[in-house]
Amino acid sequence: MWQALLEEGVLSHVNKEQPFKDKCFLYRFRVDEDGSAGSYSTTEDTNAANEYVRESLSTLFQRGPDAILRMILRKPSHERTPEELELIFEELLHITALSHLSTSIKRELSSIIVFESHAQAGTILFNQGDEGRSWYILLKGSVDVVIHGKGTVATLKNGDDFGKLALINDAPRAATIVLKENNCHLLRVDKEHFNRILRDVEANTLRLQEHGKDVLVLERVAKQRGQHSAFKYTVMSGTPSKMLEHLLETRLGNQVSGLDPFLDDFLLTHIVFMPVVQLVDELANYFHCDSNNGSQTPEDREYIINFKKRVVQFMQKWVTAVRHAAFDEPSVCDFIEDLATEIEADQELSEETSIIHNVLTQMTRYQEDRNQNTGQKWKLPPNGQPICLFSGNATPSKTIIRPDDDIIFRVYCADHTYCTLRFPLHTTAGIIKACAADKLQLNRGPDDLVLIEVKSNGERSVYKDNDVSIPTSLSLNGRLFVSVKDHLDALTPLPEQEGPTEGIDIDLEILSTKEIAYQMTLFDWDLFWAVHEYELLYQTFGRHHFGKITANLDVFLRRFNELQFWIATEIVTTSSMCKRVGLLRKFIKLAAYCKEYQNLNAFFAITMGLSNMAVLRLTQTWEKIPSKFRKLFQEFEALIDPSRNHRAYRVYVGKLQPPVIPFIPLLLKDMTFAHEGNKTSLEGLVNFEKMHMMAQTMRTIRFCRSRSLGLEPPSPKSEGEVRSYISCLRVIDNQRVLTAMSQKIEPIRKV
Repeated sequence: MWQALLEEGVLSHVNKEQPFKDKCFLYRFRVDEDGSAGSYSTTEDTNAANEYVRESLSTLFQRGPDAILRMILRKPSHERTPEELELIFEELLHITALSHLSTSIKRELSSIIVFESHAQAGTILFNQGDEGRSWYILLKGSVDVVIHGKGTVATLKNGDDFGKLALINDAPRAATIVLKENNCHLLRVDKEHFNRILRDVEANTLRLQEHGKDVLVLERVAKQRGQHSAFKYTVMSGTPSKMLEHLLETRLGNQVSGLDPFLDDFLLTHIVFMPVVQLVDELANYFHCDSNNGSQTPEDREYIINFKKRVVQFMQKWVTAVRHAAFDEPSVCDFIEDLATEIEADQELSEETSIIHNVLTQMTRYQEDRNQNTGQKWKLPPNGQPICLFSGNATPSKTIIRPDDDIIFRVYCADHTYCTLRFPLHTTAGIIKACAADKLQLNRGPDDLVLIEVKSNGERSVYKDNDVSIPTSLSLNGRLFVSVKDHLDALTPLPEQEGPTEGIDIDLEILSTKEIAYQMTLFDWDLFWAVHEYELLYQTFGRHHFGKITANLDVFLRRFNELQFWIATEIVTTSSMCKRVGLLRKFIKLAAYCKEYQNLNAFFAITMGLSNMAVLRLTQTWEKIPSKFRKLFQEFEALIDPSRNHRAYRVYVGKLQPPVIPFIPLLLKDMTFAHEGNKTSLEGLVNFEKMHMMAQTMRTIRFCRSRSLGLEPPSPKSEGEVRSYISCLRVIDNQRVLTAMSQKIEPIRKV
């Protein structure tokens, strides 16, 4: 905050130094320099000043993290501490222009990249024909790219980079760069550092070849100041088999200690490049590497035993990392049972016997639990309410939706007649389409028909025949239709898809806001707990590539949208101005309690619901709520601000300890960013840098759930009523309808 004051010129060092260091250095406020301090003020002036100070502190709190980053980036490389280098590195991870660079290069950049700012639009950064001396990345503002004879050929904005080509080719600048806005912020890498990093990367790269082709590319781990790593090289790319072999030989065994990101990255992402069946086959081959050897020397036998031990260790770490996902694979279960039998018969593997028995016990317990829940039936209620168990009772806590669970849902025709179907969740869209067409007597071939979602606003989304998890992927008030391809324009939403036309019967004002937040957090935690990390991979790469469902992730994402539109729905369906004011206050308090409970998914949803244009336009209503609530809401808006890749939220959540319910859409955005910005395969090798980026996001989910939720319950006044209400919300998700209702309850003021 002090650094932000320095940058704004409110505070200055007595010797005019830029960075704020600590309380032992002398600083003064600008008012002191002007000589206007010390005059007497009235009580009214003091109160106004106190109010202004509170607002200023709130603003400074928001600006502080960026000011600190700029201060660090102004420091010479040798003055940056390990903590500061880590802060810069975290920032570089989310810059689009750097997404294709390896982790080690980004770490190198952390120590040499510098901050540069320019106050005036029209400033020329460099001219066409100049010597290339620096590479630039835009943090804030925009620049025009101007070429002689052509004028402005492009405008670059936040996250874009320029100037690199002249450094790579050692050529003159190909264009003139002119600042388009005032107060542009840039990151700069100077030529000498740029060239050194390129040289270092090649010098620190180790390539292993077989038959004249690269099979494994390793990069030396740069030792960070104040840090120690047990591993000298990290895997950049490789063939799946060679990476597994490298892992077994160098990352497992009694001599290996310390946390190994490569092993964890491999376990979390192998399904992208090495299917489970292939992985099990390779592990079996390694375990049985002695089967073709007749006579063995003592050295051979020791090597073979060590390899068997590593396979057992791998299995233990595998099931620990991915839990039930491993036990859901028949090939894994068979392999575990075979391992147990063979290890028990080998006296040299006595220590591994207890390890594999522990794994076997976990597997047996999981299979028994799964068998008890076999035959679970879910339903997608026709009135837009959440997916729930068919039993009619409340869904038990931490209930996972499994691929072979049945779900009951409706499929409609253009004339709004429908059939009710029951299928396992892993059923493809093609099978659902064929069955629905048969029941609805659409006498057309499967190639002439499509399965399609019609949303409440009339938008249509066609499913591919190999898509799975169809019912859970529908939008809040979306409906499934089967239609002839040529007649899609005839499909219209059902009347009930518009959602409720008036407020709910329950009086929200009489319910405790803290009780609502508490029950909401318990409900959301169960949904979050059911989501497996693999579902993020399935969603990012496409479920059809794996033949796996993302039903638990679908339901959790649906919950976010449900809460967001619930806020807007409740407000625009409340005709009484007095009650609307009360609702606004209650929802702002609800967001505050969710933030306190670290239910950030609900916090974001509620704040975004309050930011819906249909709600924000109700100026007469907003004017009537106390200023402290408006200021609190402004703080919430600042926290969910998407600028700088949600920097405010990332800084905030980085300070929290689990349990946390994170803002799940941002995690999916990070996965998509890593996927679309990096190729999965490079010259026939798996791009493992990309897998590492994916695994980092997946580990965030693991961290958030690393402690169980143990909230102190508020005094329950209407516990059952609140629980029933928050688990079954009805909403309007058509923005046009919300806006129309908003205009009805508070018409546009005529000037």
